[in-house]
Amino acid sequence: MTTTPPEPDAPQKLAEARAALATSAPLVQCLTNRVVTTITANVLLAVGAAPAMVDNVHEAADFARIASAVLINLGTPDDMTAAAMRLAAEAAAASRTPWVLDPVAVGGLAFRTALAHDLLQYRPTVIRGNASEVIGLAGAGQGGRGVDSTAGSDEALPAARDLAARTGAVVAVSGVTDLIVSKTGTARIRGGSVLLTRTTGAGCALGGLTAAYTAVTDDPFIAAVAAHLHVAIAAEEAEALSAGPGSFAVAWIDRLDAVGPDDLAAGLIRRLG
Repeated sequence: MTTTPPEPDAPQKLAEARAALATSAPLVQCLTNRVVTTITANVLLAVGAAPAMVDNVHEAADFARIASAVLINLGTPDDMTAAAMRLAAEAAAASRTPWVLDPVAVGGLAFRTALAHDLLQYRPTVIRGNASEVIGLAGAGQGGRGVDSTAGSDEALPAARDLAARTGAVVAVSGVTDLIVSKTGTARIRGGSVLLTRTTGAGCALGGLTAAYTAVTDDPFIAAVAAHLHVAIAAEEAEALSAGPGSFAVAWIDRLDAVGPDDLAAGLIRRLG
């Protein structure tokens, strides 16, 4: 990771966030798409969080008020889930529950793009997407090919900075190099594994992990860096242990569990070198 400006205490903050995540078991409400509920829940359980897939209009707002953090993922929205997402985001904002917006395929499809823009009024803590999604959400261009990005992370940097300035959110752009952008600085996180792109729901699960980290630190920038670094370290280790995408997915969840506070701190220092 490189930061602008550099933060000398970042390794310690990351270690503290990982320790807090492991010991406090934050309750993460996930309003996410039906393709990825299992892997998202398993990733959250592996790192020590408690997932709750509460996404119906009758309970979404009430649960957002008591949750430690909320994930809203636009992967498979319909009228009912969209209504639940609006209610959850409004309740999270009112109760100061941190929440993460994952604008899946925004920019290329009108319904979810309008929904995402509507949700921005509730001031997400972190916006996490691929480069095309961030560009589309910022209104700086079209979306990607379905859920796949057709742009590189650095191409999305101006859009990410614009979104961060307009919304106050930390904006995380996933790619070969992940970008974490706030109003005051930018982090670049290199590493991970190409096998993440061949694992259904890995990016969506990263949104859930980001939400979990927002629950255990009052610094959303550190939360987003911690989540992306955690995923990258575990993916590198899992790739070395696996024979292909299937065994990688299992090994990745195992390694997410194994990454500890010192691993996050050391992983950051290694990437600064």
